[in-house]
Parts: sequence; C-alpha cells; structure tokens
Amino acid sequence: MSDYILELKGITKIFPGVKALDNVHFSLKEGEIHALMGENGAGKSTFIKVITGVHQPEAGEIFIRGQKVSIKNPKDAQNLSIAAIYQHGTAYQHLSVTENIFIGHEKMTKLKTINWKQMHKDAAALLNRLGSSIDPHSVMGNLTVAEQQIVEIAKAISTNAKIIIMDEPTAALSKRECEELYRITEQLRDEGCSIIFISHRFEDMYRLASRVTVFRDAQYIGTWDVDGISNEVLITKMVGREISQIYPKQDVEMGEEIFRVDKLSKTGYYKDVSFSLHKGEILAMTGLVGAGRTEVCQGIMGIEKPDSGKVYLEGKALSISHPSDAMNYGIGYLPEDRQKQGLILDWSLGQNVTLATLEQFTHGSIINQREERQKSKELLERVKTKALSVFDKASSLSGGNQQKVIVAKVLNSDLKVVILDEPTKGVDVGAKAQIYEIMSGLAAQGYGVIMISSEMPEVLGMADTILVMKEGRVSKIFSEVKSVTQEQILEAAMNT
Repeated sequence: MSDYILELKGITKIFPGVKALDNVHFSLKEGEIHALMGENGAGKSTFIKVITGVHQPEAGEIFIRGQKVSIKNPKDAQNLSIAAIYQHGTAYQHLSVTENIFIGHEKMTKLKTINWKQMHKDAAALLNRLGSSIDPHSVMGNLTVAEQQIVEIAKAISTNAKIIIMDEPTAALSKRECEELYRITEQLRDEGCSIIFISHRFEDMYRLASRVTVFRDAQYIGTWDVDGISNEVLITKMVGREISQIYPKQDVEMGEEIFRVDKLSKTGYYKDVSFSLHKGEILAMTGLVGAGRTEVCQGIMGIEKPDSGKVYLEGKALSISHPSDAMNYGIGYLPEDRQKQGLILDWSLGQNVTLATLEQFTHGSIINQREERQKSKELLERVKTKALSVFDKASSLSGGNQQKVIVAKVLNSDLKVVILDEPTKGVDVGAKAQIYEIMSGLAAQGYGVIMISSEMPEVLGMADTILVMKEGRVSKIFSEVKSVTQEQILEAAMNT
C-alpha cells in the first residue's frame, strides 16, 4: 500500500499557445490538509481540473492509494471519491439547498420518482453534521457566500468524497466566517478526509496545513513541512525572486485638498459620513464586513444614490446620479466583485480596458480599433498582466490577472480620484506588490487614492490616513499612521 491517498506524477497539460502544467508532481497523505500555493497563473486551477476530470493531461500518471487510475470526466472523479469546492461557486442559485446537494445523484423511490422527503431529511442531517442550521428548503441564491460554501461542502460529503479540494474558500469571507470554515475543514480531516487547500492567505496555511506545495509558472517547485519553511522563503519560492518590499510605498508630500465628502447619508446603510482627501494621499477605509464602506463609495459614484450629503471635487459641489457622471468629473472606481461588476468575461482584454472610454478612439461614428488595441496593450503591459494578447477573453485569465485588467481599465480614464474596493482580494503576493506599486505611483503623480481594505497589514503598510467605519458611521480617523497598531484599528471598528 502507498503512503499516499493521491499522487500525481509528471502531469503536463497544454492549451493552444500555452503550457498550463509542465511535468507537475503532487502527493496527498491520508487524513492530511495539504496547502497548495502559487501566484495567479501558476497552474493551480488547471491542476484541480485534471484531478476532477474536467481536463485530460497530455502526459503523466495519477494514482489513488497506489493504484494507477484514469480520470476521463467528473463522474470518474466522483466514483473515485474526489470532490472540489471552487472559489467561484458552481451552485444553481434558483434551486433549493437540497437540490444543490443531491444534483446528479438524487435519491429515488421504488417507483423511480425523486424521494423529496428523504432528500430533505438527508440534507438536514448533512448540514447538521457540519454544525449548520441552514434550512434545506431555502433557495440557494438567498444564502450568504459562507452559507453557500457550507452547502458545497455538504454536497461533497454527500458523494462520500474522501479527497476534497478547496479552491480559495476564504477569499470572500469575514474573519468569523473563516473561523467557521476552519472548524469544518478540521472536522472533515478528523473524520478521515484528505484535503487540498488552495489559498493566497498565509494565515490559512499556518492555521490548517501540515505540508505546503508551491507551483510557479506551471511547474512544481517543491513541498515542505509548514513548520519548516519561513514566510520569506515561501514567498521567494512562489514568485521566483525576493520581494524586498511587500508594501512599496513612496514618500509623497501631500498637496492641497482635492476631494471632500460632507455628511453623506443613506437610510439603512450609512449616516453622516465625512472625510477629506488630498493630492498624493492614500486614504484607507476599513472596518468589519457590513460596516458600510463599499456602500459609501457606491454612493459617491452614483451607483446607489445617497439620501443626503454633498461631495466636492477641487472645492466644487458635484451632482452625481450615475457612474458616468462621476467618471466625467474625474472619479474612478474599481469594484470589489471583479467578475460581476468589473469585467465582461466573454469580451477581450482590449475591449474591457477601453469600454468606459470609447470616445477617445471614436472619430465620427467609427472606432479606431488599431489605436484602441495599442492603448490597451500599453496599459496591460504597465500593470504586468500575464496574457498572450489583447484578444484573449477576460474569462481565460486567473483572478489576479483579471484584477490587473480592471486596474488598467481605471488607468485608461482621465481621473483625479481613484477608489479601489478590496484591490488585492484573491490576489497572490507577487501581484499584490505590483498593485501596491501602481497605487503608490498614482499617489506620486498627484492622484487622490481611496482604498477599501479588510487586510490590516496592507492598511498599515500603504495608507497615509486610516478611516475606520462601524455600523455605517465613521468611528475614528487616524492621521498619524506610523504610530497606529492593528489593535487600535480593531478597537475602533468594534467598540460602541
């Protein structure tokens, strides 16, 4: 018998024009949580799809408990007790929790009809086993992201999966929800499941995993015991170079006030929010999930119009009823949800970058496509997007590279203020450093930058001013960031 429940040896996967996996190796022990880390585009997603039968490798072998297997489709993977929980959920939003859990392996009566009573009962039992009280009759689309992930886990164990792959499961969760996911993951391990946990967050790895494997540029770099590798070494293995400055913030002398928000309010969301922003300043808005940060910025942009309050740019009161109004004034916005709000996934990278500024390339009623492509290419190269060409679809890129496309889109506009909502969410450490460099460069050029962030290290590492929100109100503003601690920020976010 093998020491491993799952082994992959020499896996190679080639798509037209790109080698997505190049002679990759991986091994998973029984009852182990094994972290898989690497930059966006390192090959992690393709690796999952090879294990689950979505893609067939050009070369290599897969072994389950020492026996060579062929996984030609997802059904083969399910029969081998393999299940995956993806970062961007594959749930059917209009169906019930029960239907999502048992889709594809429904329980039938002797008359060959669906046994709804038994399925609802079994769904409740599975959710209860995970410590959840979610109603099996609930519509999936009405659940929170964290609850939907619990349902996805219930679906995995409903197939008696013994090998479970979790792809960035904490990316969109609050700290409390992460703790709940950690509890469930450890419970599954203790019940005998073997788990591949893919994450960009070092805290996930240290909290859960006993071993970590790193991929870089579609290749296997190595496997280490988590207790035996430092953060610095791990980062170097992931990006292929030392990152001397994770937060490459330039020293910029702040100029005059460029932007001001005065008593902005929207019933049920935020009240009397006031702050000012100067040229060359990075202002970080932070607080607990649900504190109203995103809602305030959407109010500024005219996405959800405030009930009262004023917004001023260079001392002049603005009238903003639509995002195009804000952009025309010189205020740009990078949304938190890049897939739903930031990109048209079926469009090319070039089309996405120039979408909001087509008038720049329009002469009469004709778009100068050559000029448009050239500008897109320049901006995509500026933010170091990994892609073959401007003709690639946005859907073909990794999450971090999709984020860079949105940054390029924002940079294509003639702006004075840039609002970045969770700009490094779901982005690897190398791409984070590049995004921070872009932010710092914008500030150095005299832009005013507002960054919404839930990550305390980047708030402390990048901000000139920290605005903490709590329950829709400004709790505290820190202007001397060098002396501020995470504890002080959390206290302002949580205290009454």
